[in-house]
Amino acid sequence: MKKVIPAIIAILLIFIIGAAAFGRKIMDKYSYGTEYADLDEYYGVADLSVDGSDGGLVIVLQDEMVEECAVVSGGKVYFDFDTVAKYFNDGFYIDNYEQKLLYTSAVDTVEVALDDTSYYDAEGAHALNYKICFQEGEKLYLAADFVRKFANFSYDVYDRHMQVYTEWGIKKTYDIAKDTQLRIQGGIKSPILKDMKKGDVVEVLEQMETWSKVKTADSMIGYVENKKLVNMNTEVENPVTDWKPEEYQGNGLEGRVNLGWHAIYSTAGNDNLDSMMAEGKGINVIAPTWFSLKDAEGNYESFESARYVEKAHKAGLKVWGVWDDFNYCLNNGLPIVDTYEIFSVTTKRRAMAETMVAKATELGLDGINLDFEKLSGETRVHFIQFLRELSVLCRKQGLTLSVDTYVPVNSNNAMRFDIQGQVTDYVIMMGYDEHWGGCGEAGSVASIGYVSGGLDRLLEQMPAEKIINAVPLYTRVWKTEGNKVTDEAITLNNLDKYITGTGRREEIVMDDTACQNYLEWKEGEITYQIWLEDVDSIKIKLNVMATKGIGGVAAWRLGYGTPEIWQLLSTYTKMK
Repeated sequence: MKKVIPAIIAILLIFIIGAAAFGRKIMDKYSYGTEYADLDEYYGVADLSVDGSDGGLVIVLQDEMVEECAVVSGGKVYFDFDTVAKYFNDGFYIDNYEQKLLYTSAVDTVEVALDDTSYYDAEGAHALNYKICFQEGEKLYLAADFVRKFANFSYDVYDRHMQVYTEWGIKKTYDIAKDTQLRIQGGIKSPILKDMKKGDVVEVLEQMETWSKVKTADSMIGYVENKKLVNMNTEVENPVTDWKPEEYQGNGLEGRVNLGWHAIYSTAGNDNLDSMMAEGKGINVIAPTWFSLKDAEGNYESFESARYVEKAHKAGLKVWGVWDDFNYCLNNGLPIVDTYEIFSVTTKRRAMAETMVAKATELGLDGINLDFEKLSGETRVHFIQFLRELSVLCRKQGLTLSVDTYVPVNSNNAMRFDIQGQVTDYVIMMGYDEHWGGCGEAGSVASIGYVSGGLDRLLEQMPAEKIINAVPLYTRVWKTEGNKVTDEAITLNNLDKYITGTGRREEIVMDDTACQNYLEWKEGEITYQIWLEDVDSIKIKLNVMATKGIGGVAAWRLGYGTPEIWQLLSTYTKMK
């Protein structure tokens, strides 16, 4: 018996130790964690400051922390330029050359010198008690209070973060039933963000089986147990509506536009007006190519004629003067003007806009048509600002503003078609040159898929009534010899004669993909191909345009068409 007792005691000790260990595991598993999160690390505030600032703030936008941040300087909150453009208003513009911040509305331009405490508009100077914007490295920071003059949002600032609202609705709130903790994740072991007291109110963002994602009164987002939530309530949020943007009052035509470009390369070209009007029966707008840039100072060549305008008006036509960035240089064997040097400098850009409007007013023009086809990638943002500023001047003078553009290849084109559609009266899609002269690849000048797809991409970003599609009154004959592909342009008024000359009219077939008549033949080792622009192809394009409800048609150019084609265009513009 004496030998048994020690064994029993040993077994009991093992059992007690095992039970204690098991109990500790159970306690560890089911007891609440007491570790507090390092909030500096959680918010990453050490990485948010910039030189000269008082610190950084994580942005809680609506109900989530975003990757962008704000900084505090002189007791004021500042957002960087990209954050302002992304979340509040993308209408601000930086002139790095003259060190200015601009904002152009439908009626005016607000201007601020960097590091200044005053801004300027048509009414004069407006002094504020804080620095409106400042540069730090490659970033420009804008005061949140200044941005609120051009966007509707609210914000509240806390220790390491700020709450920003740009949208408002109905939120669901609960009271905290008893003291508890807000945790980073749903789970009793998750680190604690803050202690919650009985009676605290939280907004429930997402409710799960045992935990809910909530936001506290000071906009900390975390998780609490559902059993700690009582007294559900709904609250209607009050939206901020202080900023009311001015409406863009357009100067568009009633009904559809039927525009014919009149290519004029000397003052003698104006003498062809009568014959051009006789050919283009049914047009309601004629656009003479009068003005072309000569240099980066904004000097230009002009073939203008007040008599031309007077005669066109008597014939019932509107006259839109065309400005381009290439004809003068190409015709004189000079390098194309670097328009970046004009559009990126506010003084030059404004001078050009003022010159255009003054010239249009002097000549009695009804509108301005911009044909800037050589813009570099870095110039485009500045060209858009030019459009904004020019549109203000045109609106004040009652001038119709239109801008020509290539067929967009994607919906996110840097040309900002959404802004073009907002500030101009018409965006004219040059619905041709799918395959262009010298491109080295045979194909259609304007297949239906190319045209229709381009129009659809514009329709995603602007009203249909602001879109005009330009049709080509020419086609190309492609000649392939081995690996060499050359081409020749044929105007539609010469096409029938050309086809007759081939003696192959009976060989023309319909290309169902391009929706164009097609002719191909061989002469020895040379292959010839033509995708015809003719009555059939133009009619199909016009039917697609009518279905999409766009604002009109343009034609490149007067002098190239046939009576049948011009009749088609005239009929289209009268369709309902």
